Amino acid sequence: MTHPFLDPAPLDAARFASIEDRVARLLGTRQDVLITQGEALLPLEGAIRAAAGPGTTALNVITGPYGQTFGHWLRDCGATVIDLAVPFHTAVKAAQVRQAFAEHPEIDFVSLVHAEAATGNTNPAAEIGSVTREHGALLYLDAVASVGAEPVEPDAWGVDLCVIGAQKALGGPAGVSAVSVSERAWARMAANPHAPRRSYLSLLDWKERWIDRGRAVLPHAPAQWEMLALEACLERVERAGLAAVTARHASAAAATRAGAVALGGGLEPYVREAAEAAPVATTLRAPAGAPAAELVARALAADPALPVAAGGGALAEEMVRVNHYGPDATPGAVRAALTALGAALAERGRDVDVPGALRAAENAWR
Repeated sequence: MTHPFLDPAPLDAARFASIEDRVARLLGTRQDVLITQGEALLPLEGAIRAAAGPGTTALNVITGPYGQTFGHWLRDCGATVIDLAVPFHTAVKAAQVRQAFAEHPEIDFVSLVHAEAATGNTNPAAEIGSVTREHGALLYLDAVASVGAEPVEPDAWGVDLCVIGAQKALGGPAGVSAVSVSERAWARMAANPHAPRRSYLSLLDWKERWIDRGRAVLPHAPAQWEMLALEACLERVERAGLAAVTARHASAAAATRAGAVALGGGLEPYVREAAEAAPVATTLRAPAGAPAAELVARALAADPALPVAAGGGALAEEMVRVNHYGPDATPGAVRAALTALGAALAERGRDVDVPGALRAAENAWR
């Protein structure tokens, strides 16, 4: 007896390649695109280890936990790392990157997270790409959280390594991801004797066994369900139109921010400037005496499906995150999150205005 989840139809090389081509169209890139069989940490780490090594001087921009992780990988590769860290409630400025180049002209690699969903900020990737290209350095961009929520344009921005995942704004599974690779990046990898080879992390192995052979024979058995889910995500975005999908995320972010401000009770936006807030998720600072993890637990007790979470690690005490991405980038999801957070604050004796918050959210929805 067949089962739809246990007996999938074979996925051949042509179908695999066609899904890669759709990712390329999503990104508006003419670069090579590789779909990787795993969560986005796979290509994120693989790209760093392939392109950086002893002799690399990397500018590592830190606006959240992923930037910190990239710095660890770069140092582990033997690169000289210059950290450019800014407070998590803000974004890095292109002028700060330009100043780093002025102080360290030997920089030849820049690692940047576009949108830090964990901290709720988004960085000006286009402006930073312009600065990076002026100095001839490679730009590595983590666009896992931003793709589908805001524009991501590797070619126009001068991005050499752009990693995306399906699990955030595209509304898909966490088990499939992709990376676009420029010719400059391939050349850097080929010249790096420390780049992974004969390894699941090796992008060069994929290039030689897949791209260079005309994408005619898959080098391994594909993760079929994840690939089909990614294909479905891309079809959904194509039907709606990428501009409409990003506009929906921008509206969700604006509505959540406005609603939280109107709610009161001591809750306030964690990212201080709206222009620096990521469309994929809104982070909120919990009021003193009301730990974020406790507020979130109270909200989830009423509705476990709510798209809310406490910040990770030390941020669990002060940060509430409203994840309005993918299927949750809707007025209903925003209203539900605001209502539940208002109820949790009221239980702690805080003075809140839930009706006012919902009106403000509705008015802010673009």
